[in-house]
Amino acid sequence: MTVLLTGFAPFDGAAANPSWQAASLAAVRRTDTVAVELPCEFDASLPALRAAILAHRPAVVVCAGLAGGREHVTPERVAINLIDARIPDNAGAQPVDVPVVEGGPSAYFTTLPVKAAVAAIESAGLPAAVSYTAGTYVCNQVFYGLMHLIATEFPGLRGGFVHVPEEARMPLDSIARALDIVADTALTVHEDVATSAGTLH
Repeated sequence: MTVLLTGFAPFDGAAANPSWQAASLAAVRRTDTVAVELPCEFDASLPALRAAILAHRPAVVVCAGLAGGREHVTPERVAINLIDARIPDNAGAQPVDVPVVEGGPSAYFTTLPVKAAVAAIESAGLPAAVSYTAGTYVCNQVFYGLMHLIATEFPGLRGGFVHVPEEARMPLDSIARALDIVADTALTVHEDVATSAGTLH
């Protein structure tokens, strides 16, 4: 079964984006995984993601994005149907108070076993936590868009989103290892653990 890992291009003047660096590093280490870089652009990100799903026909999609200021790897549990951009994207667009999908549900929950993934990441000695807010920027747009694609076009596909820290807060190799663990957990665990977990950032 193929795993599709995605990360974002650098944005907001940065030279690199650890979400893409870690996703590509994790994919190199796995024989069942492909990595695709998504543009940090509202108009282009979801078409690129859909094209990658069509091209690779994965069983699992794990999208990753940078969450500046977070200390943990944070698998996201819920995506909301809202874009409210605090800064322009790489194409200069800055939509405010608009839906990701007009007429779509207010929210989608991940279909990845995020609690089990967090437990596995912590067992590997890395900091992790379930998150209940993916923000309202391109990360949340891609997360919501992925789940909408699963609901409307790709039934049976499992997917979700993981926010990763800046490289200054966690080594790139550790971030890649965490994404690797999320992928392994998604492939092997089909019912999440029944335990309380989660944080608001």
